[in-house]
Amino acid sequence: MTDELVMNWTLGAPALLTIAAGAILLLLLLIIKWRIHAFVALVVVSLLTAVATGIPVAAIVPTLTVGFGGTLATVALLVGLGAMLGRMLETSGGADVLTTALINKFGEKRAPLALSVASLLFGFPIFFDAGLVVMLPIIYTVARRLGGSFLGYAFPAATAFSVMHIFVPPHPGPVAASGLLEANVGLVLLLGLVVAIPTWYIVGHLFGKYVGRKYNIAIPDVLAGTEKEQHDFASKPSLGTVLTLLLLPLILIFMNTGLNALATAGLVDKNVTWVQIMRLLGETPVALLITVLLAMYLLGYKQNKDKTLIESVTDSALGPVCSIILITGAGGMFGAVLRASGIGDAVASSLDAMGMPIIVAGFIIAAVVRVAQGSATVALTTAAAIVQPVVVGNPDFNSIEVVAIVLALAAGSVFAGHVNDSGFWLVSRFFGMDVKTTLKVWTVGQALVAICGFAIAFGIFAIAGAVA
Repeated sequence: MTDELVMNWTLGAPALLTIAAGAILLLLLLIIKWRIHAFVALVVVSLLTAVATGIPVAAIVPTLTVGFGGTLATVALLVGLGAMLGRMLETSGGADVLTTALINKFGEKRAPLALSVASLLFGFPIFFDAGLVVMLPIIYTVARRLGGSFLGYAFPAATAFSVMHIFVPPHPGPVAASGLLEANVGLVLLLGLVVAIPTWYIVGHLFGKYVGRKYNIAIPDVLAGTEKEQHDFASKPSLGTVLTLLLLPLILIFMNTGLNALATAGLVDKNVTWVQIMRLLGETPVALLITVLLAMYLLGYKQNKDKTLIESVTDSALGPVCSIILITGAGGMFGAVLRASGIGDAVASSLDAMGMPIIVAGFIIAAVVRVAQGSATVALTTAAAIVQPVVVGNPDFNSIEVVAIVLALAAGSVFAGHVNDSGFWLVSRFFGMDVKTTLKVWTVGQALVAICGFAIAFGIFAIAGAVA
């Protein structure tokens, strides 16, 4: 679907905003008030929105299926393989082994902090959704062992993955914005950590404590096997085995992102065979597949478990996550319809004419586009493309100010993720929260991440300008 085709059916910004707001309101009513299943509600609202925004009839179904399939292309593989790995770690007793080690090392009170620190480290090379799925069995087990609201453990860890994904290269968002604005990627990485870690502390740690006390969320059993599976598959693997299974995807994915960064910098030829092979092994779905196969051997075949039992444990992991995968795909469908309507470009063009400071304008453009159509990547690249003519080659901005602008745009791109964002549904279902609670917890949390991140980025921008 080309940009030219999209523009042929684009309405004005006020009409598009009205339709988008009405679609979101209808979706919330269907799910919260009338208790329609989220998957069905998302498909219905996506279809109605496509019609209302004037997408040609012949293009409506392709738009829906492309949005749905594009989301599933990554989510289904990551969630499916991650669920298999999580089920084996949980039923074998591996998650319990690591939980015991964490509690012995850090104490019960610091166990949630230990989970978050691990998530910050895992989040450096691993995308948000993949990292969260891999860590979930450990989070579930710690929460069961120590008690209290599940949110007190899960929210800080999820926020840790989120801030690393948003602000720190080699994740695609900050790398893409750095390329568009010709920012130094090394400086973006360094200052991205300066933004990400305090933002996590304020939102993930402090706000996480608040939501953990306010909302008593039970621990989901989405990765828990049956009692028979837990009995028959249990082997109490060594701590070294568990750490190997958790660190292997981290190492493989880091290898991929590291080689990509070196290739971009011209230090490695990406066309060399060994580089291509190593990059392939580090692609997230491939890295998780390798880890799942190793887990089947270490936790199953090596422990002399029956082959049928191993098959049963891995197969039973897929059923509970099918709903999560379908709902997440439908969320991607809804976002795709809003993007195809041209709402992002229309909103960005309207805001571009407001004449405010470039770092503020870029943040607001990214935030509004994010809220309007759901995709953080689209919001970030749209905002970066709009401010690019003002930033690139402008002698008024030094290298640190340019980096601060990149980080401000990244902050705006994550603002208030809600029902048109596939990540919203991933968190909602894996955390066992209804839509209303997810809006109060995750949407508000992501808005706080955006605001805190922008405040720190703006401070860096101001200091760099004053020193210069």
